[in-house]
Amino acid sequence: MSYVNRKKLGAGDWLNYTVLGFISLVSLFPFLYIVSLSLTDPTTYTPLKFYLIPDKWSLASYRYILSTDSFLHALKSTAFVTVVGTVLNLLFTFTMAYGLTKKWVLGRNFFLGTVLVTLFFNAGIIPHYLLVKEMGLLNSYWSLIWPSLTSAWNIIVVKSFLESIHPELEDAARIDGCSDLGVFLRIVIPLSLPAIAAFTLFFAVQHWNTYFNALIYISDSKKWTLQVLIKQLVMENDASGIGETSSGDEALVPKETIRMASIILAMLPILVVYPFLQKYFAKGVMLGSVKG
Repeated sequence: MSYVNRKKLGAGDWLNYTVLGFISLVSLFPFLYIVSLSLTDPTTYTPLKFYLIPDKWSLASYRYILSTDSFLHALKSTAFVTVVGTVLNLLFTFTMAYGLTKKWVLGRNFFLGTVLVTLFFNAGIIPHYLLVKEMGLLNSYWSLIWPSLTSAWNIIVVKSFLESIHPELEDAARIDGCSDLGVFLRIVIPLSLPAIAAFTLFFAVQHWNTYFNALIYISDSKKWTLQVLIKQLVMENDASGIGETSSGDEALVPKETIRMASIILAMLPILVVYPFLQKYFAKGVMLGSVKG
C-alpha cells in the first residue's frame, strides 16, 4: 500500500500561489494580444481595438510577410549568422578552454591572464567599431561573427567543466596510441556532450537575437537580421520598410497586423525549441560550478 505524504497548504502558500498566478496571467496578456492581432482577418480589423480573441481568424498577415523580399532576406541572414556563428563559437571556445586546462602548455598562464583581464576591462563601442572597420568587415555577415567568437566567461566555465574529466582517461588513450588531437576528439568531446548541448543553445539564441551589432555594422538593408527589420517595422510610422512582395501581391493588409506577425515569426523558432531543450539550459547554468 503506497502512501504519499502531502504537505497541507497554509494561508501564506495560497496567497503566494494566487499572487504568482495573477502575475503570470498579466505577463501573458501582451503576448496573447500580439498573437490575436496577427491572426485577425484584415476585413474585420479595427484600429486601436484590443484583440484578445480575433473576431475572425486569418493567416493573411503571415502569408503577406512571408512573400516579401525583405523578410526572406532577413530570415536568410539570421539563419546564416546563427548556424555559422554557433559552430565557430563552439570550436573556438572548447579548443581554447581545453588548451588552458593543460599546465604544460607553453604560455598557459599568459593566455589565461589575458582571458581574465577581459572580464574586468572592456574597450568600448568605438574601439570595437574601428577594429571591425580596419578588418574590412563592415557591411558583412562576418562582422556579426568574428568579433564574438568566444568570451572570457564562456572559456572559464568550459575550462572548469573540462577539468572535471578524469585525466586517467586521457592517459589511457595516449597509451593506446592517441595523439593530443585524437584524445580531444575521441575522449574529451564525447564526455562533453552535455556542455556542448547547453552552449549550442546559448550561442544559437544569442546569434538569433543579434540586434545591436547588426544595427551598427550592417548598412545594407538586404543584409539586415530579423531583429533589425522588426525594429524598422515597429518603430516607423508605417510598414513600408518591409519592401515589395516577391509575388507582386498588392492585397491591403493592415500595417499593425503585419508588425505583429513579424514579431511572432521572429520568436517562433525559439518558442518551439525552448520547451524541448529547457533541461539543457538548466544544466548549462551549473556547468563548471562544481568540480568532481
